Amino acid sequence: MFPPPFAIAAQLSRRRAAALNFLAARSGLLVCVLFLLAGLFQMGDYGSGVDESVQRRFTQANLDYILGRTAGVETVISHDRVYGVAFELPLLLVERALGLEDYYYVHRLRLTLTHLFFIIGGYFCYRLAYRLFGNRPLAILTLLLYLLHPRIYGHSFFNAKDPIFLSAFVIALYLLERAFRRDTVGAFVLLGMGVGLLTNLRIMGAMLFPAVIVMRGLDLFYAAGGSERKGVLRTVGLFILAGGMTMYALSPYAWTHPIDYLTTNFNLTVNHPSVQPQLFRGTVFLSNGLPPHYGAVWFGIATPLLTLLLGGLGAAVVAWRGLRRPGAALRNGRLRFQLLLLAAFLLPPLAAALLGSTQYDDWRHFYFLYAPFCALAAGGLHWLAAALAGWRPGPAGMYGLTAVGLGLILLQIMQLHPLQHYYFNALVNRTAPGYLQAHYHFSFRELAHWAALQRMLARHPGETLVARVNDKKDRERDWKLLAPADRERLLIAPGGGGQTDYELILGADFSRPDLAFNTASRRLYNEILYDLQPLKDSRMTPAAVDAYRELYRQAVAGEPVAQADYAVYHNDNRLTFIKENCPPEEPDAWLGAKLFRRPQEASALHFESLDSRFVDFYNHRIRLGEICLAVIQLPDYAQGEVFLTQRDLNKSGPTGLPLWEEHYSLYRPGLRELIEDGRRQRRHSAAPDAFAVFIDREGERHRLLYAKGDCALAEYETPVFLHIIPENLTDLPFYRWRGGIDNRDFHLTEYGGRPGGECLAAVPLPDYPIAVIRTGQTGVWAESFYPPADPGRLAAVAQSLAKGEPAARGVFDLYLRHNRLIYWRESCAAADTAAGFLLHIIPRQVADLPAERQDAGFANGDFAFEHWGAHFDGKCLASVPLPDYPVKAIRTGQHLPGGGELWVVYLPVE
Repeated sequence: MFPPPFAIAAQLSRRRAAALNFLAARSGLLVCVLFLLAGLFQMGDYGSGVDESVQRRFTQANLDYILGRTAGVETVISHDRVYGVAFELPLLLVERALGLEDYYYVHRLRLTLTHLFFIIGGYFCYRLAYRLFGNRPLAILTLLLYLLHPRIYGHSFFNAKDPIFLSAFVIALYLLERAFRRDTVGAFVLLGMGVGLLTNLRIMGAMLFPAVIVMRGLDLFYAAGGSERKGVLRTVGLFILAGGMTMYALSPYAWTHPIDYLTTNFNLTVNHPSVQPQLFRGTVFLSNGLPPHYGAVWFGIATPLLTLLLGGLGAAVVAWRGLRRPGAALRNGRLRFQLLLLAAFLLPPLAAALLGSTQYDDWRHFYFLYAPFCALAAGGLHWLAAALAGWRPGPAGMYGLTAVGLGLILLQIMQLHPLQHYYFNALVNRTAPGYLQAHYHFSFRELAHWAALQRMLARHPGETLVARVNDKKDRERDWKLLAPADRERLLIAPGGGGQTDYELILGADFSRPDLAFNTASRRLYNEILYDLQPLKDSRMTPAAVDAYRELYRQAVAGEPVAQADYAVYHNDNRLTFIKENCPPEEPDAWLGAKLFRRPQEASALHFESLDSRFVDFYNHRIRLGEICLAVIQLPDYAQGEVFLTQRDLNKSGPTGLPLWEEHYSLYRPGLRELIEDGRRQRRHSAAPDAFAVFIDREGERHRLLYAKGDCALAEYETPVFLHIIPENLTDLPFYRWRGGIDNRDFHLTEYGGRPGGECLAAVPLPDYPIAVIRTGQTGVWAESFYPPADPGRLAAVAQSLAKGEPAARGVFDLYLRHNRLIYWRESCAAADTAAGFLLHIIPRQVADLPAERQDAGFANGDFAFEHWGAHFDGKCLASVPLPDYPVKAIRTGQHLPGGGELWVVYLPVE
């Protein structure tokens, strides 16, 4: 007997309704699965980020320490030891468990798990939005806002730092909302574990500890009775305990150095040692001196406009509700949490701006702010839909428009693939040729090189290709990422000779990101940022040949500034390398200029890590009949030291040693004469291998010059220590006050060159007043000297003395100002300061003196006048810093070289 048709229809209707309810309940999970599947098909399109090898190295060091293979983490890791391994360590363990050895498979695993964790973060963002507003379509749109940020989406494949912290942050926010909603011990313990893991990944995650404590404190204030207050205190205590233990357990370096771990981590957050030039709005800044609005501007120009509008609206609504009824807002759990989201979005960048934190590479260090911003955007969309409820389209129409906007963002992500991390919105002029690369910094260019490499291999399936690459790092990084079969068919040319199919040029000269946004020229970034030039097809046009001949005629009309294998001419901010009678068998040349980079004027197109204080400009030489020449156009700011060079192409391009090198100064044409004069005037250390070291005070910045003739390569490669002791301790970053030294150790390769076997270096000095400079090469030579005081600064001090009476009058009037002893004489000749000055400082407590001075009972600060003073306008003044311990009296005067005192003053100090 079959059931009646109406019964079958009703049963089918119930099953369809159940299926739809099932799909609706798991719609967020289904969207995440679809994005994950799409991402799996894209894995091969993404190369390796610059930090990947570093992260694996310090994770391996932590693992070795955990397993007892090393005595301590500090023996194998530098400042990277403070980076958390909560995500990297599981990656490494999975890699080892699967027995992966070829880096091609290791890299694919890292890409997959990094992107997977980003998708997991999106799922928790969906859950958070649903908990806040109870609206599933709204939660799905919030999930799409989270996943469809073009820059973060691109980073989610290759960047295992910033998107990982973003995902961990949104998970912690979800656990926080859940803990306060459930108000159970278990929920707060789980929250503590989540915040501890977050803090391990980046110390900034610790901001959730005071946030939870403050919110729980409000609950304690509004608690009804004693038992309720005990419950609040118990959950707070267990939250802090669980968070601290989790962070401690996941941080091997903290096991033996917990205080150092926290302080070093904080110092690295505020002042990271990686100081890099950053092109921002057409001006180059150092990353530790960026404008306060740097992060806000980057967030505004690199986030889709739809998200900006919704998030801004949501933030305004939350702020308005909180200000309208602050008391009720503190009691209302949902609104209070939304206020927390607003604070989590606004306070970190504000703190970074106030502290002057080091930032670089757009706003990626603050990607975690996108988690609370998405939740605020959900609130903005929810409010907007409610406000339009009376209109005919209603909330559904508003959600539909948002979905269309998200579809347009998805289209842009597809067009920019696989370099979505170069996304800009329409708030900047992204279509004008050259505008973007002239105004904003582009990070992770090596990923474009990988994309170009993939395109080249796809263009020649099954063929064996020979390519030349201009950077050895690319060969080491990108080639090991290739599949084994591709690695076998792609051969690297050893140098300049031989037939090659492709030249892979890694350099920002070829950046044209504006074309990616130009509807008239839709091209993928991997066809734009890096140029693949088939050498067999490259021929100069007659017009180009004529242009080069004209540059040749302009150059030889003047005198060469340097003469080596090539004569070098400088005119119109252009360097022209010329070799007459260049034989046909002459090998290819890689000619260049290594330009000393003044920190405030770094190159927008050629900057490297500031570990190198020079910016390199290189060009292949071309042939005009029997003439070989190369032309390098220098930037407008070029005013520094230049080391002209020819590199050996058999050493993998410009990374090899130079065949020859000549020094030339754009900063000051007479620098060579200055160095020779300085050698005559400056006394050498007793060590025969010492450099001549002296200060060049001309120009905008003072420089410390090092020079040595007949300088062996070993001397050139020996590190130089440079310790600068300031006159005022507070001129140093606060975490260096204890040591009192500005340590600027360096290699000569960073600041100089070795032209003609002579070592030269020009090191910029800080702007603050310097007391003592100690420099040398450990175990070879060392020297301490006092830089002469700046007469302009001392003249300003002299003007201020007229406002008060001296502490003592005599041959010199003595003043005590700002913990300094000032010597002043109105009418003063050179003979008056030729004799040495004695300075004995008697402390109130002898124990404040160093042990070797306690028997004498005073600190000896005898000095030569030129160390602390200067003559100006017929007057003279010296300003000597006093120790920071309490001083009872000062005995000072002048003495003759052979003994005897010219004058002495005993000055009690109140």
